Amino acid sequence: MDLELRDRIVLITGGSRGIGLACARGFAAEGAHVGVCARSADALATAADLLGGVPTFSADLRDGDAAARMVDAVEATIGPVDILVNAAGAAQRTPPDELDAAKWRAALDAKFFSYIHVMDPLIKRMARRGHGVIVNVIGSGGRVASPTHLAGGAANAALMLATAGLGSAYAPHGVRVVGVNPGLTETGRVDEGMQAAARAAGISTAEARARSVAGIPMGRMAAPEEIAEMVVFLASARAGYATATTMTLDGGQHPGVL
Repeated sequence: MDLELRDRIVLITGGSRGIGLACARGFAAEGAHVGVCARSADALATAADLLGGVPTFSADLRDGDAAARMVDAVEATIGPVDILVNAAGAAQRTPPDELDAAKWRAALDAKFFSYIHVMDPLIKRMARRGHGVIVNVIGSGGRVASPTHLAGGAANAALMLATAGLGSAYAPHGVRVVGVNPGLTETGRVDEGMQAAARAAGISTAEARARSVAGIPMGRMAAPEEIAEMVVFLASARAGYATATTMTLDGGQHPGVL
Protein backbone atom coordinates (compact mmCIF):
# COMPACT_ATOMS: atom_id res chain seq x y z
CA MET A 1 0.00 0.00 0.00
CA ASP A 2 1.41 3.38 -1.03
CA LEU A 3 0.93 5.79 1.86
CA GLU A 4 1.98 8.75 -0.34
CA LEU A 5 4.46 10.00 2.23
CA ARG A 6 7.54 10.17 0.01
CA ASP A 7 9.22 13.60 0.25
CA ARG A 8 6.71 14.82 2.84
CA ILE A 9 8.32 16.98 5.52
CA VAL A 10 7.67 15.56 8.98
CA LEU A 11 8.50 17.12 12.34
CA ILE A 12 8.47 14.77 15.32
CA THR A 13 8.68 16.22 18.81
CA GLY A 14 9.98 13.82 21.39
CA GLY A 15 11.60 11.94 18.54
CA SER A 16 14.80 10.97 20.32
CA ARG A 17 13.41 7.89 22.10
CA GLY A 18 10.45 5.62 22.65
CA ILE A 19 7.37 6.05 20.49
CA GLY A 20 8.71 9.25 18.93
CA LEU A 21 11.88 7.55 17.75
CA ALA A 22 9.84 4.64 16.37
CA CYS A 23 7.68 7.17 14.48
CA ALA A 24 10.79 8.80 13.02
CA ARG A 25 11.96 5.43 11.75
CA GLY A 26 8.52 4.69 10.30
CA PHE A 27 8.26 7.93 8.35
CA ALA A 28 11.86 7.67 7.12
CA ALA A 29 11.10 4.17 5.82
CA GLU A 30 8.27 5.68 3.76
CA GLY A 31 10.65 8.14 2.14
CA ALA A 32 9.64 11.22 4.13
CA HIS A 33 12.08 13.96 5.15
CA VAL A 34 12.15 13.79 8.94
CA GLY A 35 13.22 16.36 11.51
CA VAL A 36 13.42 15.42 15.18
CA CYS A 37 13.02 17.69 18.19
CA ALA A 38 13.85 16.93 21.83
CA ARG A 39 15.28 18.71 24.86
CA SER A 40 18.49 16.73 25.29
CA ALA A 41 21.28 17.44 22.82
CA ASP A 42 22.94 14.15 23.75
CA ALA A 43 19.75 12.16 23.13
CA LEU A 44 19.32 13.94 19.80
CA ALA A 45 22.86 13.07 18.75
CA THR A 46 22.19 9.41 19.51
CA ALA A 47 18.89 9.52 17.63
CA ALA A 48 20.51 11.19 14.62
CA ASP A 49 23.02 8.34 14.43
CA LEU A 50 20.25 5.74 14.65
CA LEU A 51 18.24 7.53 11.96
CA GLY A 52 21.06 8.07 9.51
CA GLY A 53 21.80 11.71 10.21
CA VAL A 54 18.38 13.38 10.17
CA PRO A 55 18.21 17.07 11.16
CA THR A 56 17.71 17.57 14.89
CA PHE A 57 16.43 20.54 16.87
CA SER A 58 16.90 21.04 20.60
CA ALA A 59 14.19 22.94 22.49
CA ASP A 60 12.33 22.92 25.78
CA LEU A 61 8.76 22.91 24.47
CA ARG A 62 7.33 23.95 27.83
CA ASP A 63 8.57 27.40 26.78
CA GLY A 64 6.29 28.87 24.11
CA ASP A 65 8.95 31.20 22.71
CA ALA A 66 11.47 28.36 22.46
CA ALA A 67 8.88 26.22 20.67
CA ALA A 68 8.12 28.99 18.18
CA ARG A 69 11.82 29.47 17.45
CA MET A 70 12.16 25.73 16.91
CA VAL A 71 9.32 25.75 14.37
CA ASP A 72 10.99 28.63 12.53
CA ALA A 73 14.30 26.74 12.50
CA VAL A 74 12.70 23.56 11.17
CA GLU A 75 10.96 25.31 8.31
CA ALA A 76 14.09 27.30 7.47
CA THR A 77 16.19 24.12 7.44
CA ILE A 78 14.04 21.41 5.82
CA GLY A 79 11.03 23.33 4.52
CA PRO A 80 7.34 23.83 5.32
CA VAL A 81 6.10 21.11 7.64
CA ASP A 82 3.47 18.82 6.10
CA ILE A 83 3.06 16.54 9.12
CA LEU A 84 3.58 17.24 12.82
CA VAL A 85 3.77 14.34 15.25
CA ASN A 86 3.68 15.39 18.88
CA ALA A 87 5.26 12.77 21.11
CA ALA A 88 7.26 15.01 23.46
CA GLY A 89 6.69 15.48 27.13
CA ALA A 90 5.36 13.20 29.80
CA ALA A 91 4.00 14.18 33.17
CA GLN A 92 5.75 12.53 36.07
CA ARG A 93 3.64 9.74 37.55
CA THR A 94 2.93 10.61 41.17
CA PRO A 95 0.96 8.81 43.89
CA PRO A 96 -2.04 10.96 44.88
CA ASP A 97 -0.77 11.74 48.37
CA GLU A 98 2.40 13.19 46.82
CA LEU A 99 0.50 15.60 44.55
CA ASP A 100 0.41 19.32 45.20
CA ALA A 101 -0.50 22.38 43.14
CA ALA A 102 3.01 22.66 41.71
CA LYS A 103 2.94 19.06 40.45
CA TRP A 104 -0.46 19.57 38.80
CA ARG A 105 0.90 22.66 37.02
CA ALA A 106 4.10 20.85 36.05
CA ALA A 107 2.03 18.07 34.48
CA LEU A 108 0.18 20.55 32.28
CA ASP A 109 3.43 22.23 31.28
CA ALA A 110 5.10 18.89 30.50
CA LYS A 111 2.32 17.30 28.49
CA PHE A 112 -0.35 19.80 27.47
CA PHE A 113 1.58 22.97 26.75
CA SER A 114 4.54 21.15 25.19
CA TYR A 115 2.07 20.10 22.48
CA ILE A 116 0.07 23.33 22.25
CA HIS A 117 3.20 25.47 21.93
CA VAL A 118 4.12 23.62 18.71
CA MET A 119 0.62 23.08 17.34
CA ASP A 120 -0.43 26.70 17.66
CA PRO A 121 2.07 28.25 15.24
CA LEU A 122 2.17 25.26 12.89
CA ILE A 123 -1.56 24.70 12.46
CA LYS A 124 -1.98 28.32 11.38
CA ARG A 125 0.80 27.97 8.81
CA MET A 126 -0.71 24.72 7.57
CA ALA A 127 -4.09 26.41 7.20
CA ARG A 128 -2.59 29.21 5.13
CA ARG A 129 -0.94 26.60 2.89
CA GLY A 130 -4.21 24.67 2.63
CA HIS A 131 -2.95 21.30 3.83
CA GLY A 132 -1.33 19.54 6.78
CA VAL A 133 -1.73 16.78 9.34
CA ILE A 134 -1.12 16.77 13.08
CA VAL A 135 -1.00 13.52 15.02
CA ASN A 136 -0.91 13.81 18.80
CA VAL A 137 0.42 10.84 20.75
CA ILE A 138 -1.53 11.35 23.96
CA GLY A 139 -2.18 8.44 26.32
CA SER A 140 -5.05 6.39 27.69
CA GLY A 141 -4.77 8.16 31.06
CA GLY A 142 -6.99 10.83 29.53
CA ARG A 143 -9.85 8.32 29.28
CA VAL A 144 -9.51 6.31 32.48
CA ALA A 145 -8.29 7.77 35.76
CA SER A 146 -5.25 6.10 37.29
CA PRO A 147 -4.37 6.93 40.92
CA THR A 148 -0.70 7.45 40.05
CA HIS A 149 -1.40 9.43 36.87
CA LEU A 150 -4.09 11.93 37.84
CA ALA A 151 -2.22 15.11 36.90
CA GLY A 152 -0.86 13.64 33.69
CA GLY A 153 -4.23 12.12 32.87
CA ALA A 154 -5.88 15.51 33.24
CA ALA A 155 -3.35 16.93 30.76
CA ASN A 156 -4.10 14.04 28.39
CA ALA A 157 -7.84 14.65 28.64
CA ALA A 158 -7.26 18.32 27.78
CA LEU A 159 -5.21 17.26 24.76
CA MET A 160 -7.98 14.95 23.59
CA LEU A 161 -10.42 17.87 23.66
CA ALA A 162 -7.92 20.18 21.92
CA THR A 163 -7.39 17.52 19.24
CA ALA A 164 -11.13 17.21 18.63
CA GLY A 165 -11.74 20.95 18.64
CA LEU A 166 -8.82 21.91 16.41
CA GLY A 167 -9.59 19.06 14.03
CA SER A 168 -13.11 20.36 13.59
CA ALA A 169 -12.10 24.01 13.36
CA TYR A 170 -9.37 23.50 10.76
CA ALA A 171 -11.02 20.83 8.61
CA PRO A 172 -12.37 23.49 6.20
CA HIS A 173 -8.76 24.67 5.71
CA GLY A 174 -7.44 21.27 4.64
CA VAL A 175 -5.79 20.43 7.95
CA ARG A 176 -6.45 17.19 9.84
CA VAL A 177 -5.81 16.73 13.57
CA VAL A 178 -5.99 13.26 15.08
CA GLY A 179 -4.85 11.61 18.29
CA VAL A 180 -3.54 8.24 19.37
CA ASN A 181 -3.93 7.00 22.94
CA PRO A 182 -1.34 4.30 23.59
CA GLY A 183 -1.85 2.02 26.52
CA LEU A 184 1.14 0.53 28.31
CA THR A 185 4.06 0.51 25.89
CA GLU A 186 7.60 -0.79 26.30
CA THR A 187 9.30 2.57 26.89
CA GLY A 188 11.47 4.16 29.53
CA ARG A 189 8.59 6.40 30.57
CA VAL A 190 6.41 3.42 31.37
CA ASP A 191 9.26 1.94 33.41
CA GLU A 192 9.30 5.15 35.46
CA GLY A 193 5.54 4.87 35.91
CA MET A 194 5.90 1.35 37.23
CA GLN A 195 8.21 2.64 39.93
CA ALA A 196 5.57 5.17 41.03
CA ALA A 197 2.88 2.48 41.03
CA ALA A 198 5.12 0.25 43.12
CA ARG A 199 5.66 3.00 45.70
CA ALA A 200 1.94 3.66 45.92
CA ALA A 201 1.10 -0.02 46.43
CA GLY A 202 4.09 -0.89 48.62
CA ILE A 203 5.26 -3.61 46.24
CA SER A 204 8.26 -4.25 44.03
CA THR A 205 8.53 -2.73 40.57
CA ALA A 206 8.52 -6.23 39.08
CA GLU A 207 5.24 -7.02 40.84
CA ALA A 208 3.71 -3.72 39.71
CA ARG A 209 4.64 -4.56 36.15
CA ALA A 210 3.24 -8.09 36.40
CA ARG A 211 -0.06 -6.77 37.75
CA SER A 212 -0.29 -4.20 34.97
CA VAL A 213 0.36 -6.71 32.21
CA ALA A 214 -2.17 -9.10 33.77
CA GLY A 215 -4.84 -6.47 33.15
CA ILE A 216 -4.22 -6.34 29.39
CA PRO A 217 -6.37 -8.86 27.49
CA MET A 218 -3.66 -9.30 24.85
CA GLY A 219 -1.27 -10.31 27.64
CA ARG A 220 1.56 -7.92 26.85
CA MET A 221 2.51 -4.29 26.48
CA ALA A 222 2.68 -2.70 23.04
CA ALA A 223 5.96 -2.31 21.22
CA PRO A 224 6.73 1.31 20.28
CA GLU A 225 6.74 0.27 16.63
CA GLU A 226 3.12 -0.88 16.86
CA ILE A 227 2.04 2.59 17.97
CA ALA A 228 4.24 4.21 15.34
CA GLU A 229 2.66 2.19 12.54
CA MET A 230 -0.75 3.63 13.43
CA VAL A 231 0.67 7.15 13.63
CA VAL A 232 2.22 6.82 10.16
CA PHE A 233 -1.03 5.48 8.73
CA LEU A 234 -3.14 8.26 10.29
CA ALA A 235 -0.78 10.86 8.86
CA SER A 236 -1.07 9.39 5.38
CA ALA A 237 -3.48 9.94 2.52
CA ARG A 238 -4.99 6.52 3.27
CA ALA A 239 -6.56 8.07 6.40
CA GLY A 240 -7.63 11.23 4.61
CA TYR A 241 -11.15 11.33 6.12
CA ALA A 242 -9.99 10.96 9.73
CA THR A 243 -9.91 14.10 11.83
CA ALA A 244 -11.08 15.48 15.18
CA THR A 245 -10.87 12.04 16.79
CA THR A 246 -8.53 10.01 18.99
CA MET A 247 -7.90 6.27 18.62
CA THR A 248 -7.07 4.11 21.63
CA LEU A 249 -4.44 1.37 21.27
CA ASP A 250 -4.31 -0.46 24.59
CA GLY A 251 -4.64 -4.13 23.75
CA GLY A 252 -8.28 -4.15 24.85
CA GLN A 253 -7.53 -3.02 28.41
CA HIS A 254 -10.26 -0.40 28.50
CA PRO A 255 -12.92 -1.42 25.97
CA GLY A 256 -15.39 1.25 25.04
CA VAL A 257 -16.83 3.39 22.29
CA LEU A 258 -14.59 6.40 22.91
